[in-house]
Amino acid sequence: MPKKREKPIATSVKSGNFRPTKAGAGMTKQGVAAYRRANPGSKLQTAVTEDKPSGARAARRKSYCARSEGQMKQFPKAAADPNSRLRQARKRWKC
Repeated sequence: MPKKREKPIATSVKSGNFRPTKAGAGMTKQGVAAYRRANPGSKLQTAVTEDKPSGARAARRKSYCARSEGQMKQFPKAAADPNSRLRQARKRWKC
């Protein structure tokens, strides 16, 4: 018997799962919870936004900043636009 497919989470700002660009882009706590319900076993977490995280949270920030720096190189239009979701998310993560 084939598995029943889960409905994917809504990816609009209206759904409350994602922040608007002006609020720093990225997923909200509600969005992360919805994603984890739809994908059991997921380890998705919200952004690291504190000034001086320690331990694993500092490592997550460093990793995200490195990955998103690669995105800036790959998408120069987004990198040049200060209001792009990429730039706003990096600002929120304090990259």
